Amino acid sequence: MKKLVVATLAALVSLGALAQKPKVQFPEYEFETVKANPITSVKNQNRSGTCWAFSALGFFESEAIRICNIKDTLKYPDFSEMFVVHKSYSDRADKYVRLDGKLAFAAGSEADDVLDIIRDYGIVPQSAYSGMNYGSELPEQAEMDAVLKAYVNAVAKVPNRNRLSTAWKKGFDGVLDAYLGEIPTQFKVDGKNYTAQSYRDAMKIDPKNYITLTSYTHHPFYTDFAIEVCDNWRWDKAWNVPIDELMNILDAALNNGYTAAWGADVSDPGFTRDGLAVLVDTDALAAGSDKEHWVGKEEEKVVEAPKEKVATQESRQEGFDRKYITDDHGMQIFGIARDQFGNKYYMVKNSWGDTGKYHGIWYATEAYVRNQTLDIMIHKDCLPRDLKNKIGIK
Repeated sequence: MKKLVVATLAALVSLGALAQKPKVQFPEYEFETVKANPITSVKNQNRSGTCWAFSALGFFESEAIRICNIKDTLKYPDFSEMFVVHKSYSDRADKYVRLDGKLAFAAGSEADDVLDIIRDYGIVPQSAYSGMNYGSELPEQAEMDAVLKAYVNAVAKVPNRNRLSTAWKKGFDGVLDAYLGEIPTQFKVDGKNYTAQSYRDAMKIDPKNYITLTSYTHHPFYTDFAIEVCDNWRWDKAWNVPIDELMNILDAALNNGYTAAWGADVSDPGFTRDGLAVLVDTDALAAGSDKEHWVGKEEEKVVEAPKEKVATQESRQEGFDRKYITDDHGMQIFGIARDQFGNKYYMVKNSWGDTGKYHGIWYATEAYVRNQTLDIMIHKDCLPRDLKNKIGIK
């Protein structure tokens, strides 16, 4: 029996080695900006699963800049991500307990969650609420996440026929306060008093003006549905449009001064940690000598962009159905660029701090965005009139 197990493990290791993909190599890119819309500084989510809060608030910061016509970069807004995280966890605990624990409960979420919080609670500036109340300058939330999960699990396991106490939610919010700090009821910005709701209104952010778009064929086009991923725990709905239409809307938005909150899959090998997102055709890279297959052409300077896979409606759906395209990461798309080969890229603000060749900015090819996008959130004014009429958006 032991020999059989060892032989099986050896075979699996051998198969794993054969399944290895060739090393992806990129040329030294030179990017030229075609259109870049205002964004705030790159933030750092550090050791937290809160990219959704950073990316969506970055989007709303750009919206405030645009709507309020803020020209002075020193006066750009900086919204508190941890205010959103606090409110999101609190709301999620309510739903988790109501569903007897049959709901994803973790740090991840999505952009519509931020929109719901802005609608229900408002916005708080970073200066009034940093959320760093646990001895760290940057988010490090593994302990908090574990404690909160254990807490709601204990509450959710109370038998349905027994009454829950009136204390459990106060205790849960107390844990959030201990880690993130108590949320201020009032605060000052430029010498003026605000509440979270009045500050939201002063920033001219109207939640009714924002819409989320997606593109999948397992639901009819021009209808809305809740994207079936665990992070969409509120079951918020997105409007489903063909991918060609979604990309055209994104391009028009960027060219007209808007940005987009972007939910995407970043597990593809072409998404590097150095500022690139390319939908690399790894099968094409595998052609060549055995040495090239395993170690790549390290001795040669790469002068051409790698061949990309063709991104289609069908490839998107297959990836979503087979779960190799899912909701890995939230970012903000804010511009368009081209490389020295004439290829089009989207300029993306990440939340991993001042990292990589481009200091926290990523360049994503059109094919990558087309294939790997889960959804985008935009201002409804970015929609063409015929689409507004078709889906009943005013």
